[in-house]
Amino acid sequence: MDKKFNFSVFFRRYGIYGAFVILCAIFAIASPAFLRPSNLFNIARQVSMLGIASVGMTFALLLGGIDLSIGSLVTLVNIVCAGLMVNFGWNPVLACMFSVLMTTFFGLLNGLAVANIGMPALIVTLCTQTIWEGVAFILCGGMPIFGFPKGFSFIGQGYIGPVPFPVIIMIVVLLLGMVILNSSYFGRYFYAVGGNEEAAKLSGINVKMVKTLAYTLSGFFAGIAGIVFLSRTNSGQPLAGKGFEFDVLTAIALGGVSVTGGYGRVSNIVAGVCIIGVLQNGLVLLNTSQYTQMVAKGIVLFIAVAFDCLSKMGIFNKKKSAIA
Repeated sequence: MDKKFNFSVFFRRYGIYGAFVILCAIFAIASPAFLRPSNLFNIARQVSMLGIASVGMTFALLLGGIDLSIGSLVTLVNIVCAGLMVNFGWNPVLACMFSVLMTTFFGLLNGLAVANIGMPALIVTLCTQTIWEGVAFILCGGMPIFGFPKGFSFIGQGYIGPVPFPVIIMIVVLLLGMVILNSSYFGRYFYAVGGNEEAAKLSGINVKMVKTLAYTLSGFFAGIAGIVFLSRTNSGQPLAGKGFEFDVLTAIALGGVSVTGGYGRVSNIVAGVCIIGVLQNGLVLLNTSQYTQMVAKGIVLFIAVAFDCLSKMGIFNKKKSAIA
């Protein structure tokens, strides 16, 4: 059976990998230090937190929503978990479990507001972003918290063989995300609701439950990312997750997840996350200013979203075609 080549689908699925290779080649030529093993391991550790949180926000984006609160949840985890260990003497395992359960509950609250009250996800998560950031400052008084028990740093700084432990956590989370979306009926529900909410309702899908679950999962994975961040820096910082949601959104959009919902692959998110990590690291090696880095990331996000919109309009093919 003769099938016509669809450039839009092909580029959307595999073009990200070509862009990643080209970006690596550019920085390798521009800076000899880029390909040093120590630098590559540093990139891997840096992107691990981004990759973990990206899986969580992907569920929200698949529904056509967004979760802007993940950055402040990362900050809140840093302060709460650090405070429990240092000020109250909690066991690190219990402190981590409590912190992740806390962010999962806050994600649930986001989901209930979006699904049951009908509030726009942008407004809900923008409000909770501000709330949790303010709570974090109140709890720590704007001061960092440090002095953690020995061994806690292994989560963010340790190795198993030659592989950084945060990277192993990220791989497990990515695999979990792929299993949920590709091998479970809940995964099909996310795509169905994001593609056509009314049709999903008519087919018997509990749309409110799916939306609530999406934001709950986003909060859960944001909590895990916050624990990894805390362990890596070994200090609870009141600005730990500031702007983190922007990097996550950029990585997901680069990975081909549609910002209007209904389409996305966790496997491609890996490449999007790596591109953001390489871009940040490469610009630092080239001694570019923080503001230049902001401009670069803004341009990257604009291009990614523009391509998503243009591909849906059928610009890259003579005939419009639905993306499976």
